[in-house]
Amino acid sequence: MATNLVNLERVDKAYGITPLLREVSLGVAAGERIGLVGRNGAGKSTLLALLADTEEADSGRVTHNRGLRVGVLQQRDGFDPGATVADLVLGGQPEHVWMADRRVRDVLGGLLGDVPIERTVDGLSGGERRRVALARLLVQEHDLILLDEPTNHLDIEVTDWLARHLVARPEALVAVTHDRWFLDAVCTTTWELADAQVNAFEGGYAAYVLARAERDRMADASESRRQNLLRKELAWLRRGAPARTSKPKFRMDAAAALIENEPDPRDSPALAKFATARLGKTVIDLKDVDISRGSRELLRAVSWQLGPGERVGIVGVNGAGKTTLLRLLAGDTEPDHGKVITGRTVQLGHLTQELGTLDPTLTVTEAAEEIRRVIKLGPDHIRPGAIGRRPVPTSGPEVTAISLLERFGFRGDRLRTRVGELSGGERRRLELLCLLLTEPNVLMLDEPTNDLDIDTLQVIEDFLDGWPGSLVVVTHDRYFLERVCDTTWALLGDGRLAMLPGGVDEYLARQQSGSDRPTSTPSTGSVGSVGSAGSAASSASTPNGSGARPSDAADQRAAKKELAKLERQLSRLTSREAELHAAQAEHASDYEKLMTLDTELRGVQAEKEEVESRWLELAESLE
Repeated sequence: MATNLVNLERVDKAYGITPLLREVSLGVAAGERIGLVGRNGAGKSTLLALLADTEEADSGRVTHNRGLRVGVLQQRDGFDPGATVADLVLGGQPEHVWMADRRVRDVLGGLLGDVPIERTVDGLSGGERRRVALARLLVQEHDLILLDEPTNHLDIEVTDWLARHLVARPEALVAVTHDRWFLDAVCTTTWELADAQVNAFEGGYAAYVLARAERDRMADASESRRQNLLRKELAWLRRGAPARTSKPKFRMDAAAALIENEPDPRDSPALAKFATARLGKTVIDLKDVDISRGSRELLRAVSWQLGPGERVGIVGVNGAGKTTLLRLLAGDTEPDHGKVITGRTVQLGHLTQELGTLDPTLTVTEAAEEIRRVIKLGPDHIRPGAIGRRPVPTSGPEVTAISLLERFGFRGDRLRTRVGELSGGERRRLELLCLLLTEPNVLMLDEPTNDLDIDTLQVIEDFLDGWPGSLVVVTHDRYFLERVCDTTWALLGDGRLAMLPGGVDEYLARQQSGSDRPTSTPSTGSVGSVGSAGSAASSASTPNGSGARPSDAADQRAAKKELAKLERQLSRLTSREAELHAAQAEHASDYEKLMTLDTELRGVQAEKEEVESRWLELAESLE
C-alpha cells in the first residue's frame, strides 16, 4: 500500500458565504495520478492550493509529508516580461550541465522544440508561454505535481506528448482539467468536486462516466433521469474507439444494460437530409485557393467543398492557418488567388476566439432576447430509422430564449447578471448561445471549448447532436472534436489541406513520423534537436505505477489463464447473485427464508468483490 503524501481530514473551506469544501477527507498517495473535475467555481483551484500548502483551511487539518517536494502549475504564469526562456526553464545552468540530463533534454525537445531559448517572454504567444511554464516545472524532480488546466492553449501534438510524458514519470499527480481526452490518457483516479464534497471514482473520464451512470442506476433513478446527458455520452463512449472500451467485461456488461436501447447520439443521414432541404446542394466551395501571410504559405491551390449537414473538424499545428481558413470560409478574409463560392441560402454563424462581442451593460436575458425571443429548433423526432418511414419534417419545436439560457446553465440570479460581470467561461457560453439564436444553418467555431467546464461541454454537444446544419470546428480539445465531428481534415503546414480517414490518431502518426512536416533549420539557440518527443513515452515501463509487469512469456501466459478463470467465476457469481435477488422477491413474506437467503447473498457479494479486485490487479499488470 503506497503511503499518502498529503492528507485532508474533515476540511472546511468557504469563499465569502459560499462553501467550497465541507468536512472533506481525502489523501494523495505516492505515484497516484488523479484528475479533478467539477463545474466552474466549484472550488477545484482552491483544493489544489490546499494540497500545495499555499492556502489554509477554515477548519480541519491538512498534513504534508516532511520534506515533500511539490511542483505547481498555475493557470497564469506571472513571468517577468524581460526574462528569457533559458533563464526561466534552465535557471542559468551551463549548457554542458543541462545537456547531460536526459530528463531535461526530453522536456525541452517535447515542449520547446520550436522556441529559441534566448527569446524573451514578452515576445511569446499564449501557447508558447504555457509550454515554457510546463517545461520549467517538468525539468525538475518532485514528489507531487499539481496542474491547473495544463492543456490550455496547447495544440493536439503537444497535449499528446504531455500525456505520454506524465504517464512515464514516477511522481504523484493531481490535475484540474476540462480536457476529457487528457483525463482518460493520464489519470487512474477521478475526483468529482460537487456540492462542497469530493467523490472518488476509479479510472479516467470514461470510467468516471460509467461509474456515475451505475451510481444513478443503483439509486433507482427515474427513467426520465436515466435518459439524461450522462447516458447519452456513455452510449457514445461505449461505441467509440477500442481504447475507450478496454474495460473489464463485467463492468462493460453493466454499461450495456444501461444503454441497450439508447440510439446513436445523432442520426447523421436524417440530419443531412434535413440540412439539404434548408441549404440546397451548395454550401461553401473553395476553388484553387492560395493564401499567404508574409513568407508563410498557408494554403496552396486548395480545392475543397463543405456539403449540407457535414460536420468537419480542422486540426494542425499552431500557425498552420486554421483560424485563417475559418475566416476565409466565413467571408471575413479574401484569398490571394482562387474563388470562394457560398450558397445562396447560407446563413452563417462564426464564433471567434475573441470575447467582447456582446454589450457589457446588458443583462444575460436582455442580451439573448435582443437577438430573438423564440426560435425553432430542428425536428426533435429525427432519430435513427426516421428516413424511409416518413418524410423529413421542415421545422421543429419552438423554444424561448430563456429556456435555452437555462439549458446552457444560466439560472436564477445569473439571468439578471450584467454581461460585463460574467466570468470568461460564462461569457463564452453566452456568446455561443446568442450565435445559435440567430438561427444559422452553417456554424464556424474557433476554439469553442475555451474556459468551459465538462458539464457545459456536455450540454453544447447534446445541443449540436440535434442541430441539422453544416459545422466546421477548430479546436485543440480532442474529445470535443471526435464527439461532435464526423470527418477530420488537417492543415499540414505546407499549404495542403488533407483528409484524415483515421482522424486525430492518423494526424499524430503523420506528425510523429515526420512525413508531413516541412523541413526547416532550427533557429540559433533552439532546443529542437535536443531530444525526442517520443523518448519519454518509450521509457515508460509501468503505465499505472502500480503492479509489476509479468517478467517473461510464461508468466504472461499464466496470468492470462488466471484472468480467464476469474472471468468464469465472476459470471457464475453474478448469475447466483441475480438468482438470490429473485428468490428474496419470491419469499418476501417468509422471514426465516429471507434471513437464510440474505446470509448467502452477502457471502456471494463478498466473494465477487475479492474476485473483481484480483481481476483488476492482473489486468493492470498485463497492460
